[in-house]
Amino acid sequence: MDSSKYVRYTPEQVEALERVYAECPKPTSLKRHQLIRECSILSNIDPKQIKVWFQNRRCREKQRKEASHLQTVNRKLTAMNKLLMEENDRLQKHVSHLVYDNGFMRQQLHTVNSTTTDTCCESVVVSGQQQQQNPMPQHHPQRDANSPAGLLAIAEETLTEFLGKATGTAVDWVQMIGMKPGPESIGIVAVSRNCNGVAARACGLVSLEPMKVAEILKDRPSWYRDCRCLDILNVIPTGNGGTIELIYLQTYAPTTLAPARDFWTLRYTTSLEDGSLVICERSLTSNTGGPVGPPATSSVRAKMLPSGFLIRPCEGGGSIIHIVDHIDLDACSVPEVLRPLYESSKILAQKMTMAAFRYIRQIAQETSGEIQYAGGRQPAVLRAFSQRLCRGFNNAVSGFIDDGWTIMGSDGVDDVTIAVNSSPSKFLDAQYNTLSILPTFGGVLCARASMLLQDVCPALLVRFLREHRSEWADYGVDAYSSASLKASPYAVPCARPGVFPSSQVILPLAQTVEHEEFLEVVRLEGHAFSPEDIALSRDMYLLQLCSGVEENATGACAQLVFAHIDESFGDDAPLLPSGFSVIPLEPKSDSPSAARTLDLASTLEARTGGTRPAGEIEGRSYNHRSVLTIAFQFAFENHYRENVAAMARQYVRSIVGSVQRVAMAIAPSRLCSQLTPKSFPGSPEAVTLARWICRSYKNHTGGELLQVESQAAGDAVLKQLWHHTDSIMCCSVKMNDSAVFSFSNQAGLDMLETTLIALQDIMLDKILDEAGRKVLLSEFPKIMQQGFAYLPAGLCVSSMGRPVSYEQAVAWKVLNDDNSSHCLAFMFTNWSFI
Repeated sequence: MDSSKYVRYTPEQVEALERVYAECPKPTSLKRHQLIRECSILSNIDPKQIKVWFQNRRCREKQRKEASHLQTVNRKLTAMNKLLMEENDRLQKHVSHLVYDNGFMRQQLHTVNSTTTDTCCESVVVSGQQQQQNPMPQHHPQRDANSPAGLLAIAEETLTEFLGKATGTAVDWVQMIGMKPGPESIGIVAVSRNCNGVAARACGLVSLEPMKVAEILKDRPSWYRDCRCLDILNVIPTGNGGTIELIYLQTYAPTTLAPARDFWTLRYTTSLEDGSLVICERSLTSNTGGPVGPPATSSVRAKMLPSGFLIRPCEGGGSIIHIVDHIDLDACSVPEVLRPLYESSKILAQKMTMAAFRYIRQIAQETSGEIQYAGGRQPAVLRAFSQRLCRGFNNAVSGFIDDGWTIMGSDGVDDVTIAVNSSPSKFLDAQYNTLSILPTFGGVLCARASMLLQDVCPALLVRFLREHRSEWADYGVDAYSSASLKASPYAVPCARPGVFPSSQVILPLAQTVEHEEFLEVVRLEGHAFSPEDIALSRDMYLLQLCSGVEENATGACAQLVFAHIDESFGDDAPLLPSGFSVIPLEPKSDSPSAARTLDLASTLEARTGGTRPAGEIEGRSYNHRSVLTIAFQFAFENHYRENVAAMARQYVRSIVGSVQRVAMAIAPSRLCSQLTPKSFPGSPEAVTLARWICRSYKNHTGGELLQVESQAAGDAVLKQLWHHTDSIMCCSVKMNDSAVFSFSNQAGLDMLETTLIALQDIMLDKILDEAGRKVLLSEFPKIMQQGFAYLPAGLCVSSMGRPVSYEQAVAWKVLNDDNSSHCLAFMFTNWSFI
């Protein structure tokens, strides 16, 4: 049969081919011949024609999917266009109001200027102004606010005020920088300017029906991570088919420096004439009337001004959503330095308004099957893990008394607070509470601290803490936390700081639609350097949640929370979260920060006229403050409580010191100071580091590294070290796969074929070949005990993958002024590219 001839298939033949296509859209030649042999109704068709049919079928399927996608995008664009037109109308009305107000003010000023000699007229004009600016308060007629009719009146007033904010000009909205509307974006996001309290508004579209959207949004604890509890104390049906709910809402404290907030509100759910759903809410106070709510015992009562959700059905399916959040957090009740945290509309937008939109979009994409997760776990399970990590960390930070937390006495220094919970069943979900059934379980201990950071980008700090865990974490403490998950817990009765290092491997589990949050498993690979440590040098696992690491996300809070898990990692795995939270206290700069080096070598480059692009230093301006909250939780046995408390306090203090050193290194004002050295404990600048390197080399080996004395002028030592012909570089004391370089002279940069800025991304084990790693591993105990070791000739690899040979290498401990180990130094002599 001529393969180019058109073939008309019978319905039976098409049905047979469709069955095969459903199982295998692209069958092989062997499969097609087998099909013809086994299916008698296809025996008269040439195999080439069968091949053409499958090609055409795949093409039609692809066209159908593309057409469906284009139709979906078209519907989104149509809906977005409608939103933009409505926003344009709102802005035009706002402009008209401003023009009218401007004209009125001009007229008043003209009247005042023309009647300067007539004080009586002037007084009349002034009183007229006052009357315009301060209209007489409107008094509501007497009503019983506790009755259903009175509550309905409050609800209708709330509805009117909410709609004025959602679609009108009741609030002066300013669009957030970087939030561009589009079919795949959240939509239009705006924040308030010069209004009572803080407010944020967002409008956009999602591919879920209005009733489903309303169900999700009313379940605030599922999407609002700061929500501790939401109790519906009364439900009253209304005559128009709606409902009125009286709600007690409590939120977590964002830091350990201020108490939590709670709200007593009325929530009104109803439908509009155009078919839209409305869920609006406001606080019940003495001014509004209504029932008195529960007393605020461990919280500060905050106020929710008319807020809510307007959900409109979209043509072709889906919904258009308007969200308004307007609250007064009583900023005057917190220390003045923390007030920006409670007065920022941008933080409110990120943590509440946009969080609601992101959650709905996530659910919509999971429902449609657009998102595929690794590991075969259901999306709901992964969301539950993320929520449990956040809630566990927030519980630890807030430490509510009714959860069973009590404060232990301090050791005389109040920098770290130790709280103990001997009844963790109150705050651990019952189905996950496997720790408390252990016979020697004594409770959970939390060490927490908060500190202010200056000129440090929260996203950059959290990204460093995630990627460089070995710079702040201690393997001994991790081993203790991991042991508490075992059937025979507490194999390590108390952590031994710095016993042996580990490297980490990050395995992604899931991420949100806009990649602002991701869930992952971290494998900590242990390496023992002494026989007594071999039993503990096993792999450990963490479940980790990281969010807010995009530097250009205005007002975003950055968080790194993790919990130890065992190898099985079941869906009901017990979690005891610890971690970090960094919240900006002031708005971010509009321009995103340039990439910054996280080591101290940048100071050297600036001092020695490095090749950093002009204007890069000046462009880095994050001149704001942020508050860092640290909370670490540990399970303990009854008879080890005091030991674990002492270990936890010491551990958190060491982490605070590590974070301070990192913060000083990445703060642009420190990196880019006017070439003037600034000393700070544990994190020397290049001049001091150069002096330590040379002095330690002489003390350990007895020889001189440079021609000048190590006590000579700092600039002279630094200059000779920089221009030394052999490559000299430093890395962290922890000899493991994640040990990274923090300093190198010019010869070292040439050998590694890198720059000072990129040096931090190069790990020690990546430049050594297998023989070199084995030699270093065997000599490491000698280096730590004797202070130095000579390594034989060998090979290494540059960052560009080029092999490099060297005649000899020397490794020695660099000691600071307190004779404590600061880093390891290496010198590769007579090196050359092969």
